[in-house]
Amino acid sequence: MSAFNNKKIKSIWYLTRSHKMTFGEFFYDKYYPFSQSTKRRSKLDWYIYKKHFEIPFGKKILSEICGENIDVWMTEQIGAQYKPSTVNKHVGLLNRIFNVALEWEYIKTNPVSKAIIKKLPTGDHVQRFLAPTEIRDLLDACNRSSHPYLYHFIKLLLLTGARSSEMRLCKWRDLDMVSSELFIGLSKNGRSRRIILSEAALNEFSVIKLKSKDLGLPINGDNWVFINPKTNRPYTSMHLAFNRARATIGFYSVRIHDLRHTYASLLINNGASIYEVKQLLGHHHISMTERYAHLFPNTLKERSEIVATSLFTPSDFKKSEHPLSATQHDPSHHSKSPIP
Repeated sequence: MSAFNNKKIKSIWYLTRSHKMTFGEFFYDKYYPFSQSTKRRSKLDWYIYKKHFEIPFGKKILSEICGENIDVWMTEQIGAQYKPSTVNKHVGLLNRIFNVALEWEYIKTNPVSKAIIKKLPTGDHVQRFLAPTEIRDLLDACNRSSHPYLYHFIKLLLLTGARSSEMRLCKWRDLDMVSSELFIGLSKNGRSRRIILSEAALNEFSVIKLKSKDLGLPINGDNWVFINPKTNRPYTSMHLAFNRARATIGFYSVRIHDLRHTYASLLINNGASIYEVKQLLGHHHISMTERYAHLFPNTLKERSEIVATSLFTPSDFKKSEHPLSATQHDPSHHSKSPIP
């Protein structure tokens, strides 16, 4: 059979396969089942599809969606005043869906690759670090909340640097009071890890256990530490209660994840090395921890004095109030070694 005939047969097969399938049909029948089996947070794909993809793309023929359609949709997203980072997440999922369709030969090209607007500039990531007074104010606000566990949850995030989901989904069996560790079976990077617990963190877990007992909630090994009294299941989120608490003190820009940043900053400013911070945060690559490198200058300034004090005595620094102005008019100084 000639190459021409092979190409013709493949083209006919492709047209038959994709001619009438809509984007919505591909998402529900093909992509979403695949997402459920391969992604931890597949429910988020479904949510984004329903809110952002279904109306503009759902009824369109999958193979007929073009780059112009993507640009129009991107323009609408920008017009709706979504944050650039949010729009980028949406287009990232859209790109993934079309890539799956491309690999499975439902389409010939990915229309996202043909769009003019591919990614919006987001600028530098803004990290928020809470000062000690802000931490106290935030904890006081959480303590006044009607949520039975919000104060303890936020306090443990500050004491451990754990991710919100890691703490929210932990069970009593994951807690080892003897070794002072909290086992996380599946972290964000797909690996298990152990969170080292301070005495204050261990005490907080004990307080939570007493509270759960008083509320009549189960505290066996298979039970969640932060269990919703209404459902006997783990809380799906702590964000709503946290947002209400932060609003009472005007901390509108503080996010739950900023508590992890604050934990890292407190470690660094109290002498921890970047390697120690990496281990305590559970980062797989040191590059993730290096985002906190700018917190080191104050400590590095102190370290830089080590060399100076090892070479000179304190009296050497008192010879001139303005050492630069004294040497600028004396060329002979340039030929002298600064080391005695």
